[in-house]
Amino acid sequence: MTKFGEAIWTQCDDGPSTYLDADRARGERGVSILRVNLRRTACFKAAPQQHLIFLQLTPHLRLDCRVGGTRLNHEGTTGTIAICPADGDCSVETDTRADLLVVAVKPNQLTLAAAEDSAIDAQLRERVAGHDQTLLNLANVLAIESATRYESGLLLWNRAATSFINRLVAAHTWLPQQPPRGSLQLPVLQTIRDYVHAHMSGQIEVNDLASLAGRSPYHFTRVFARSIGMTPYRYVVHLRLQAAIKRIRSGMSLAEVAADTGFSDQSHLSRWIRRVHGVAPSEFA
Repeated sequence: MTKFGEAIWTQCDDGPSTYLDADRARGERGVSILRVNLRRTACFKAAPQQHLIFLQLTPHLRLDCRVGGTRLNHEGTTGTIAICPADGDCSVETDTRADLLVVAVKPNQLTLAAAEDSAIDAQLRERVAGHDQTLLNLANVLAIESATRYESGLLLWNRAATSFINRLVAAHTWLPQQPPRGSLQLPVLQTIRDYVHAHMSGQIEVNDLASLAGRSPYHFTRVFARSIGMTPYRYVVHLRLQAAIKRIRSGMSLAEVAADTGFSDQSHLSRWIRRVHGVAPSEFA
């Protein structure tokens, strides 16, 4: 698999490996969803670019679950979850049919959300069982919107997907006792944020941001991408888009917003909004 969200690898009942199509909306929210009707046994392999979160829909179901090297035989109910971090493998076995929602989350989006929540270096916790009604509610919204081809609009999907990732960060991650060597520290990230906001309408170079961090541009770019989930350039675009959407919602014209937030013109701004959010700028007005 080369593209995120196109498929989730599975093998059922010792049969041949297959690829299950997962649905995701336009834009770069980093979330895709799939409803699975399980008969007896399924094995899943998370790709390097996918965290897999499983949510049980069938009530009172006896399950034999394994995530990585941890196995548990237990009775699950609606809202029971399991989490298989990227590049891991897991399996589930039951004596009857079971309905599951499988949500795939792009690791760099989780990394970005953790950094935005002042939790740089947060790691998704492997879980073989648990319960999270909030995640289930959000996954149900995503599943309904996917099934109806986003009848309520992509902004609802985006909000639910963002909330799903934020919930994972808040309730299902852990922080290492010591920051990994070479990681970006939170005060440095805040300094970079402040600099970008102060120079929003002008040119912002990676060399300037690297100087703030006290690193060479090459080393800074590598450390930043590993710690934040995107390159410094894309993070600047991320902050510009956040500021632009606030201004659009306040009633400013698109031309004024583009000039105020550092985009070359309103067409440039519109292209970025469509690429990241999957909608036209007018959807935010």
